Amino acid sequence: MIRRVAPLLLLALVPAPPALAGQGYPLDLPAGRLGEVLGVLGRQAKISVSVDDASIWQRRVRAVKGVYSVPEAVRHMLGDKVEAVAIEPGVWRIRPARAKPAPRPRPAPPPADQPGEGDTVVVVASKRDMRLGDYAGSVSVVEGSDINFGGVGGTDAVLSRLASISSTYLGDGRNKLFIRGIADSSFTGPTQATVGQYFGDIRLTYNAPDPDLKLYDVQSVEVLEGPQGTLYGAGSLGGIIRIVPNEPAFGATSGSVAAGVSATQHGAPSGDIAGTLNLPVLGDRAALRLVGYGISDGGYIDNPLRRREDINRTTTAGGRGALRVDLGGGWRAELGGVYQRTEGDDSQYTDAGAPRLVRNSAVAEGFDASYAMGEFILSRDFGKVRFRSTTAGIAQTLDERYDATPPGGVATVFRQHNHTELISNETRLWQPLDDRFGWLVGASYVHNRTLLTRSLGAPDRLEPVTGVENRVSEFTFYGEASYRPVPWLIATAGARVSRAMLSGEAHDPVPVFNAVDLLARAAIVADHDETKMLPSFSLLAKATAKLSVYARYQQGMRPGGLTLDGDFVRRFAGDRVETVEGGLRYGDPRHDAFDVSLGVSHTDWHDIQADFLDSAGLPSTDNIGDGRIWSVAASAGWRPVRALRLDASFAFNDGRVTQPSVAYRAFLAAAAPRHDLDGIDRIPNVARFTARAGFDWQHPLRDDLTLRVAGWARYIGPSRIGVGPVLGGEQGDYADSALTMRVGTPRLGLVLGATNLSDSIGNRFALGTPFVTGRSQITPLRPRTFRLGVDFSF
Repeated sequence: MIRRVAPLLLLALVPAPPALAGQGYPLDLPAGRLGEVLGVLGRQAKISVSVDDASIWQRRVRAVKGVYSVPEAVRHMLGDKVEAVAIEPGVWRIRPARAKPAPRPRPAPPPADQPGEGDTVVVVASKRDMRLGDYAGSVSVVEGSDINFGGVGGTDAVLSRLASISSTYLGDGRNKLFIRGIADSSFTGPTQATVGQYFGDIRLTYNAPDPDLKLYDVQSVEVLEGPQGTLYGAGSLGGIIRIVPNEPAFGATSGSVAAGVSATQHGAPSGDIAGTLNLPVLGDRAALRLVGYGISDGGYIDNPLRRREDINRTTTAGGRGALRVDLGGGWRAELGGVYQRTEGDDSQYTDAGAPRLVRNSAVAEGFDASYAMGEFILSRDFGKVRFRSTTAGIAQTLDERYDATPPGGVATVFRQHNHTELISNETRLWQPLDDRFGWLVGASYVHNRTLLTRSLGAPDRLEPVTGVENRVSEFTFYGEASYRPVPWLIATAGARVSRAMLSGEAHDPVPVFNAVDLLARAAIVADHDETKMLPSFSLLAKATAKLSVYARYQQGMRPGGLTLDGDFVRRFAGDRVETVEGGLRYGDPRHDAFDVSLGVSHTDWHDIQADFLDSAGLPSTDNIGDGRIWSVAASAGWRPVRALRLDASFAFNDGRVTQPSVAYRAFLAAAAPRHDLDGIDRIPNVARFTARAGFDWQHPLRDDLTLRVAGWARYIGPSRIGVGPVLGGEQGDYADSALTMRVGTPRLGLVLGATNLSDSIGNRFALGTPFVTGRSQITPLRPRTFRLGVDFSF
């Protein structure tokens, strides 16, 4: 019979009095997997711990802060189904509870960012620390340890676990993300993103692409589907993606390292390394947490015209740091920063119909992306009421090169440089929902400046062409309240009032030769102000202890701005969405044998902002009319035995432009004789159908040695590249897959993984360059890749 006892390590390295069952210890334990957190508990309480059931090692626990005995701390982390038993002084064993726990003193209130009881899932992105069972909406939580199982993960690792999110695939640091069928274009232009991305409370981008930060050492990633205008304001039309980082832990010295090498079929080798270190500072009054990583993804595309192989290597290096300080009197401050730089030697598209993974472009189409962010956070609890203020400054730069060589012509390069500066502050007070009432009030300020410059010509003689600068300042007040009239019903209402001040002008414009053009340009660059109110309403009913049913109404919006049309600059208007949705949620994926969620939504989209190609073949933005989107998403999980979890999910999106604008109708009419317009009214870049299935199996071998095997397969249906006849080509209709195995202890493990098991080519994004170069283009998946890695923690 396989032994199921998994001792952690003897952690009492410093002589200390024996730990007694009722003795309390000042603890500050981070959230994470139990196997990771027990080391911190052992050091802070100077005890040694063993675990009686290997499956408990992987249980997710929430943060604990306060004075607790060992049994109280374990119960606070894991709930009443698990207990801590004293084996001898200073030695404890954690095991499934064998009897109902005896009454204990009520523990201290949970920390500000992790409320709730036991190991209840808390939706941090709700901004009110709502328990998952109380949240009226579609939400998915991906654990940080799952994201990095098999290598240092980024956005792609989140996409592979959820069917409701899609992305373009221009390359790391260049992509746009979409949720629930709300997509505008494949290009990175002046339009604000349709998905809000956040690092804690900090907005990562405004109208810049996904920076694709590597998610090593994060607690989780939360995805809220549907408009989130009340709490998150402009730019959250489709939903929000929120990264929840691991905070510095007081009084603990810990760290981890993960590294691997990869071999790609038909391509060059790759490598990755990442590490984190947590250090106490000033005793137990401050803590420093540092994260660093480097990834080099080998190329796999050949260019016979330039006599180069594996041209599209991408290298990413970056890190994060956070200093957390206990200021006394209940106040806490955190100073942190993020930096990441990505360099791509060439684009990752190929010629359709050519030999496998081949592109004959006349010039290299490399890119550089950099992202830097600094933050300051101040927080305090005033009894039940909590306070948090977050201020951040961000600089993001993307430099891209495109092949603009005409068929049979001289090599020509188009260069686009996009620089974004963002300053933001959000300050809020809230009281988490209790047996009766919960509320939130807040204010925020955002100032974003984006400068888009362009040049065109021979590789060594680029000449400037018209660029554009957009500026927006947004002041916002918002609030939300929930009321529980009876124990099984929660009613929530909220509103957000935003004042956006927009301005901009052309850079390197064409000369103005007459007064009419001069007046037109003056009107275009004039300032413009917008005031919007975004209401929300929801009802949630708990039919049983495990089953919740909800209905929700929400709005979202984006302000307008200036865009380029040929050599001139013109204005486009803001757009907005209204969504009505209903759904249900049953069970907890962490504990229950079966769980399921289902959501159905209808969205009206007014004055849709979308990108198309102008007469010069360059991306431009306009309002193309009104549309509607039907969306259905479902997921289910089943645990036939404790060691095995199976999951499946799908998403269906049907989006149409139902009332094209006058300008868009004229655009289509002019193109009709030259192009097939069948299905041209479909909203682009989102597959009508996406499905995913996966499994996760863990098997104890001996002591704390465990084998874990996990895999998934994902199908992405067909979609269109963009709006208009030129961008109406099909993409998608492919499958991807991965399989990963780890054998080891919580401290040391060996990992073997494989991606794209079928070595399929697919077509993830079918427009590598917007210029007519005489070649049809596809963007293939990375070929079959094997990775061998090791991870170590202390």
